[in-house]
Amino acid sequence: MTNIYWESFKTFFKIGIFTLGGGYAMIPLIEEEVVNKKQWVTKEEMLDLIAIAQSCPGVFAINIATFIGYKLNKTRGAIATTIGTALPSFLIILLIAIFFHQFEDNKVVAAMFRGIRPAVVALIAVPTFNLAKRAQLNIWTVWIPIVSALAIWMLGVSPIWVIIAAGVGGFLWGKFSSRYNGITR
Repeated sequence: MTNIYWESFKTFFKIGIFTLGGGYAMIPLIEEEVVNKKQWVTKEEMLDLIAIAQSCPGVFAINIATFIGYKLNKTRGAIATTIGTALPSFLIILLIAIFFHQFEDNKVVAAMFRGIRPAVVALIAVPTFNLAKRAQLNIWTVWIPIVSALAIWMLGVSPIWVIIAAGVGGFLWGKFSSRYNGITR
């Protein structure tokens, strides 16, 4: 029998080391490993964890890893998955900081970074569309993320206010829509 701490650490270390583009680019890898292969969480739980991780302060990938680790084995599980997620980035940044000055003017390295950018955009776009499908966005709800993004981008509204407004709006929607459907909460 494998040690759950070591297993969860290895899983999130592998996800962390092979992901470029940050937390959102990690979503497909996390989902493949944690939902499909290991079955530590369900697809519905994963969607909820993503929503919670986005709402919490801090790094998205660390948040989601911490929540999954906590679900697996409380505080010790959270520590194992958090360190597993953060350690690869820490080591890579440390190596870059040590050696970057030797390569900063290298045209090949600069070209490689330019080539990586479109792939990172795709790695972020795909999970966004998959989340939208699973969140059951439709013609009546698709305006919410669009208006939110425009408010942040064009009007400079703080994402914190958007999150608070969405939370309050969701609460009120649930409260009042249940009354009209004959359901009490």
